[in-house]
Amino acid sequence: MDQNKSRTIRLWDLPVRLFHWSVVLLVPAMWATYKAGKMDLHIKLGLALVFIVGFRILWGFLGSESARFTSFVKGPGAIRAYLRSGRAGNGGPVVGHNPLGALSVLGLLGLMAAQVTLGLFATDTDATYSGPLNYWVGSDLAETLTELHEIGFNLIVLMVVIHLGAIIYYAVAKKERLVPPMVTGNKTYDEPVAQPKGAPLWRLAIALVLAGGLTWWVYHGGHFVPPPPPAYDISY
Repeated sequence: MDQNKSRTIRLWDLPVRLFHWSVVLLVPAMWATYKAGKMDLHIKLGLALVFIVGFRILWGFLGSESARFTSFVKGPGAIRAYLRSGRAGNGGPVVGHNPLGALSVLGLLGLMAAQVTLGLFATDTDATYSGPLNYWVGSDLAETLTELHEIGFNLIVLMVVIHLGAIIYYAVAKKERLVPPMVTGNKTYDEPVAQPKGAPLWRLAIALVLAGGLTWWVYHGGHFVPPPPPAYDISY
């Protein structure tokens, strides 16, 4: 590597890295709590997933340059160009997600958003535990959504396997390690590249407040203010 031309940049901001590793921890934990029948904890972890998925989607519009969807979601032409040359459309190195990897990111994020949404309406076999929005749907629809919720997890596992396969491929075939930058946030390129622009703190605050508001709304069953408890007739 020519040290005179290489450059180390801050590629991934802290919110993106925290989202990534939160998913790494939460997805296995969701599976383990379901298998162990610890549905109270499973539902609480699901609410945490509502928050982080909601935040990541918002951060895809408000966040730093490398986190925004517009920086890595490209059309078929950009994907074909990347497959031919392994470089960005301008001929330089790809900074951030490459156009092909972006499909994996969107697929996994979309599946997780769908999965957590289905879980809000799902119920267990004896209706002892239900998602916080389960009362919005009838029992037949809830059963269907629960089945889709189970299928969705299998699709997420498949996407995770594909994601891990891509990481191994890049490490072995292209000698490019994708995991360390997701830990430190920094990546060194063999040639000069532009430093992605960061995001101001007020955008982070907006994303956190909106994601927190969404989670609060879901936790309270679709009410920002919890409804009063039902009145009981104790007269005789």
